[in-house]
Amino acid sequence: MGATSRSVGQRRRRLGKWLGRASVVPTAMLAMMLGSLAVLALQQTEFGQWLATSTPAANAEIHTSFAPCGSDRITCVVDGDTFWLDGVKYRIADINTPEVSSPQCASEADRGREAGLRLAELLNEGPFTLAPADRDEDRYGRKLRVVERDGRSIGRQLVAEGLAHEWQGRMEGWC
Repeated sequence: MGATSRSVGQRRRRLGKWLGRASVVPTAMLAMMLGSLAVLALQQTEFGQWLATSTPAANAEIHTSFAPCGSDRITCVVDGDTFWLDGVKYRIADINTPEVSSPQCASEADRGREAGLRLAELLNEGPFTLAPADRDEDRYGRKLRVVERDGRSIGRQLVAEGLAHEWQGRMEGWC
């Protein structure tokens, strides 16, 4: 009888191990289903959209200081229509300014540097907001926003000062 009870005990232990392993699969499936449901729920909420974009909400006032970009591109101005804010790259959606990275002529490079310095000055003058544009990003992954202070476009101010063109859906020459 001792041998029989030993084999029954061994069978029970084997069955217990097998059931223990088998319960991992349903638990993992349940965890995956709950995770998927959580992701779907977050996608439908403002909190989920905020998590996905990690950019300031529209009409949230931004108070920070900008300088021309160097090697550290966290919060700085690249040129007259592009800047970094908290590690996110933005393109001002309603204007186009002269290029500084690949200018077509010397006067474009000079005006591009001037536009970048002026944008830094304007951003540093006080709180501003980032209003949504017709789409969230451009083909380079930059967030497209209209930069406003007191309901007025900072981009249009650069246009009025001759440092930018109003955005027409394509780049315009500066030479």
